[in-house]
Amino acid sequence: MPSMPLAFPAPLAPFASKAEATRGRLHPEEESSGRTPFQRDRDRVLHTVAFRRLKHKTQVFVFHEGDHYRTRLTHSLEVSQIARAMARTLKLDEDLAEVVALGHDLGHPAFGHTGEDVLIEMMEGAGGFDHNAQTLRLLTKLERQHGAYPGLNLTWEALEGTVKHNGPLIGEHRTKDKPLPLAIEEYAEKHDLWLHAWPSLEAQLAALSDDIAYNNHDCDDGLRAGLITFDEAMDVPLIGPALHAAQKDWPGEPREVQIAEAVSSLIGRMVADVLGETRARLEALNPQSADDIRLAGRATAAFSEGMTEELKVLRGFLFERVYRHYKVNQVRSQAKRIVRDLFVLFRDEPEVLPPAWFERQRGESMQKRKRVICDYIAGMTDRYAIHEHKRLFDLSRSFI
Repeated sequence: MPSMPLAFPAPLAPFASKAEATRGRLHPEEESSGRTPFQRDRDRVLHTVAFRRLKHKTQVFVFHEGDHYRTRLTHSLEVSQIARAMARTLKLDEDLAEVVALGHDLGHPAFGHTGEDVLIEMMEGAGGFDHNAQTLRLLTKLERQHGAYPGLNLTWEALEGTVKHNGPLIGEHRTKDKPLPLAIEEYAEKHDLWLHAWPSLEAQLAALSDDIAYNNHDCDDGLRAGLITFDEAMDVPLIGPALHAAQKDWPGEPREVQIAEAVSSLIGRMVADVLGETRARLEALNPQSADDIRLAGRATAAFSEGMTEELKVLRGFLFERVYRHYKVNQVRSQAKRIVRDLFVLFRDEPEVLPPAWFERQRGESMQKRKRVICDYIAGMTDRYAIHEHKRLFDLSRSFI
């Protein structure tokens, strides 16, 4: 029986990424008759072990500090919702925006940026560590769901968008002045992801959705956790005016309701700002294809200049009052010791590794052994890392 034709969405903007025009997959395969390639990409990410683990990985607060604070999983879902809404407004491919949003944080280790800092330290001279490069390793190597190839075999557009959603990684327009992570360099040798160019507009929107989500939910979580007070936040750009408006509009409601109203309003304001600035840049560029976006020489999706300046002040406030609050620092200090202790133990006594991981590093050079250990620890959740540290370093628990 002949396969049904692919069912694609309504006509997209001419500069949108089109699933029917995808550059394909590294390992060719027959596409589904009921889902577009980007829908399949999204579904493959959702079914990964790495995605499930995000529910117990730190955003700001370690999992045991409160069930109502954000985790990497809830953050990724919020980013996905914002990215999909903006993509729909601009008549882009919503599924591509969603897969980049859902997959962008898969490579974060236990304890968030704190865990990453320790892995960077421990992997010095052994290829380094970068959470974005680790995401690529997961998507193309570490996750095994198919017998024919390692990884998920995502489309070129999904991998490109995930790896460089924040901008070009090489060339004159690169957004960060640091060496290309080894994992990305090695993969690019066999699958050219145009690392010199900007990603698709869908991926750019996913990156901005990440900014919108974490700035707002870190304000929300910081206020609810008592790390910052309502009065302190009232004087800060963006969140301050939103809180003033919520207090004026809902004077009789409890603080948590006013905070929720303020955050909802601020998300709407930031989304509107991105859409306005992006439309203006699209009008100036007049792109006729997705590659016109990639080769534009600058980001096409962006915050306005005014919003960018206000965000700098807000981020500075959050850094000082939330991310470096003494209570958060106390937990960060514990997290550093846990990750460092585990890495050193597995490096010096590999026989305590689980059998599958022990076999991966057996007989390898020290550099490759460290990469195996790094992959193992980077995949840990906060809960699992804490449990393993207690089991391996607390004699009273060593036989439990």
